[in-house]
Amino acid sequence: MEFLSYLINGISLGSVYAIIALGYTMVYGIAKMLNFAHGDVIMVGSYLVFIGINQMGIPPLVAIIISMVACTLLGIIIERFAYKPLRGASSLAVLITAIGVSYLLQNLALLFWGSDPKSFTSVVTIPPLKLANGQLVISGETIVTIVTSTVIMIGLMLFVNRTKVGNAMLAVSEDKGAAQLMGINVNYTIALTFAIGSALAAVAGVLLCSAYPTLQPTTGAMPGIKAFTAAVFGGIGSIPGAMLGGVLLGIIEILSKAYISTQLADAIVFAVLIVVLLVRPTGLLGKKINEKV
Repeated sequence: MEFLSYLINGISLGSVYAIIALGYTMVYGIAKMLNFAHGDVIMVGSYLVFIGINQMGIPPLVAIIISMVACTLLGIIIERFAYKPLRGASSLAVLITAIGVSYLLQNLALLFWGSDPKSFTSVVTIPPLKLANGQLVISGETIVTIVTSTVIMIGLMLFVNRTKVGNAMLAVSEDKGAAQLMGINVNYTIALTFAIGSALAAVAGVLLCSAYPTLQPTTGAMPGIKAFTAAVFGGIGSIPGAMLGGVLLGIIEILSKAYISTQLADAIVFAVLIVVLLVRPTGLLGKKINEKV
């Protein structure tokens, strides 16, 4: 029963990683850019919910919606002013810019909200589920997190594969030049991708802070890195791969902390990633892409 409890906690944590990884994989899959500021958008969204609930008295659901809208706008602004000018630049230039945007958001958070950790109140009101005569307790946060991540993954897959805008995203991901010749607004499509990813970041931040109720300017840094690891693990650019990678990463992390060492858990997670990529360089569900020369 103890193992099952750890397994469920791992799936819950992994579901948060999966939501963040979906943002990474959407942006990379369509724009071929790695937005390392994604984790800090999570932090901004969490602070907005915290302020809305604790300082302004806004109902949690309304605060979450406001946070999603604000993070969506933030994602569009980041893409417009930081990444769009680098559309034809080298990957190194984009990477350096992403790191710069990340530190900018962290320092702005320090300026506005200070460095003192805030105690985040969970927005989940669902009572825990007790199974096996109370021996196994599944928290409301765990239930909401798993259900939310599953719904988001299914919704994104339907959106990308069944809608006109989603098909435009697929076309842009294949060939931006050809997509533009076919009448697709490439700039709009990429901006929309950043907007969706940032809205997901706001949701992930709320779920993360509800389960681990400490909020500070660096809150999104490590989850962002781990979520990127999950996206690579599952096959970056693949929506199901991001989900699978996130869940597996969460399970590995929790089981490592429980049965091996809390200090070595992160090292074990990244070691597993290295082993997987040595065996399957494209990730678990990634597809091999043949470069045209």
